[in-house]
Amino acid sequence: MKIKNFIITFVSAIALLLSTTTISLAKVVGDKIILGAAVSLTGKYSTNGEHTKNGYNFAVDRINSMGGIKVGGKTYKFDIIYYDDESNSGRAAQLAERLIKQDGVQYMLGPYSSGLTKAIAPVTEENKIPMVEANGASRSLFTKGYKYLFAVLSAANQYLEVAIDLAVEKNGGKPIKIAMAFEQDAFSQDVRIGVVDAAKRTGSKITIDDKLPKELNDMAATLAKVKATKPDVLVVSGHSKGALTAIRQIAEMKVDVKMLAMTHCDASKLAKQHGKNSEYALCAAQWHKTLSYKDKFFGDGIKYDKEFKAEFGYAPPYQAAESSAALLVWKDAFERANSLDKDKVRDALSKTDMQTFYGNIKFSPAGQNIAKPMVLFQVRCEGDKCENKVVAPTKWAAAELVHPIPKWSDR
Repeated sequence: MKIKNFIITFVSAIALLLSTTTISLAKVVGDKIILGAAVSLTGKYSTNGEHTKNGYNFAVDRINSMGGIKVGGKTYKFDIIYYDDESNSGRAAQLAERLIKQDGVQYMLGPYSSGLTKAIAPVTEENKIPMVEANGASRSLFTKGYKYLFAVLSAANQYLEVAIDLAVEKNGGKPIKIAMAFEQDAFSQDVRIGVVDAAKRTGSKITIDDKLPKELNDMAATLAKVKATKPDVLVVSGHSKGALTAIRQIAEMKVDVKMLAMTHCDASKLAKQHGKNSEYALCAAQWHKTLSYKDKFFGDGIKYDKEFKAEFGYAPPYQAAESSAALLVWKDAFERANSLDKDKVRDALSKTDMQTFYGNIKFSPAGQNIAKPMVLFQVRCEGDKCENKVVAPTKWAAAELVHPIPKWSDR
């Protein structure tokens, strides 16, 4: 019995030693700082998961080729351990555990989507592993009291706040009347919270507060009220189908409104189905290449777009851009901490205040980026060709907003 206990104790000690060694080496292997990421390479999020991974890798290569990360008088390079979360939240949580407990990763990158980020965040938080995430926008991520979660993108409640601010600005700074129609999904309800908060902040009045039907195929009742009450702005959040329905019925009913702002719309999608009827709609987005933000690694958005396209063969969507920005945040935090200790790096992350090609980044105590407003495109058409023109925030705009929207009788 004593011999058996000795063997178990000896084996346990060896296992503990190997585990400790693995954790130490996984934290830094030679001159490499190892980051961990569970990303959707298969399943329903695989396309955006691939954009996320490409954005991460593009930034890793750029940072490594431009001198790496300077910590404690030494130079390090980034490397990433990837696993495929299969677009499944349960799998994502398991892989986060594996990265931390088996691979010894002490610095994490986020997955794609709010749902998968919600699955991973409790794991990283419990293990006190800092995570910089680029693709989870749900407001609920920032109401849990997480101390190790940092998001470079704007939260869902920020999507249409900038539209309200812009409408107030165009009204001479005076309060406005707001009509809104929202889908009942969690994302759209987060967007609604942001609009309600913006209305309170600006002293504006919500005159219509409607729910979109589940099928997202008819908002005639809301539009009839808009015609009767003449609000200053109509905001709609019903994903892509809701945006298309709004454009179709606004055109059919000849609804005149000074400003129309929506989520999940872009010029090519709207114009393909509704042509010039889509013109002047405002579309909320996280990033656009024409924004004038800059950094020393990628220059501006135009340069990032050109070089990403040369590397991967397609124009970078915002998912790739914000993923690249996450690596810039990690580099900045390591160097300001001047340490590889995860808690010291976590404290440095909390004090982040920087500009990247993607936008300004500064975190609230909840880990939300409070320095980067959402972008508003306006659909503008020349002949049959329609494209997005960035019109807000005004400071970073590439084109001037057409306001008010011309009446249907004048088009």
